[in-house]
Amino acid sequence: QVQLVESGGGLVQAGGSLRLSCAASRSISSFAAMGWYRQTPGKERELVAAFSPGATTTYADSVKGRFTISRDNAKNTVYLQMDSLKPEDTAVYYCNARQVVPFRDYWGQGTQVTVSS
Repeated sequence: QVQLVESGGGLVQAGGSLRLSCAASRSISSFAAMGWYRQTPGKERELVAAFSPGATTTYADSVKGRFTISRDNAKNTVYLQMDSLKPEDTAVYYCNARQVVPFRDYWGQGTQVTVSS
């Protein structure tokens, strides 16, 4: 069983920065993809940023130029650096790891990010 443990959420003023961390219980190189999603009440979970197969990165249009996803394979950790935060970035952020054989999505417990105006 894979565990993903997120940390780094909190309350920040608009324009500020936060860095989220996601520590995996096994080598992150074993996953086909890893990324960050977010969810607000009443809405579906949406992709924020992810590493895809081939180590390419994908970002939601709303965060391009402000958020940066990175990884440290030695620490089995994926990060999300969030700069120039806006109130609309307020959400619970979830770490995701995708395994393809057999197919399975793993999720962290979520970390709350609140951006005040």
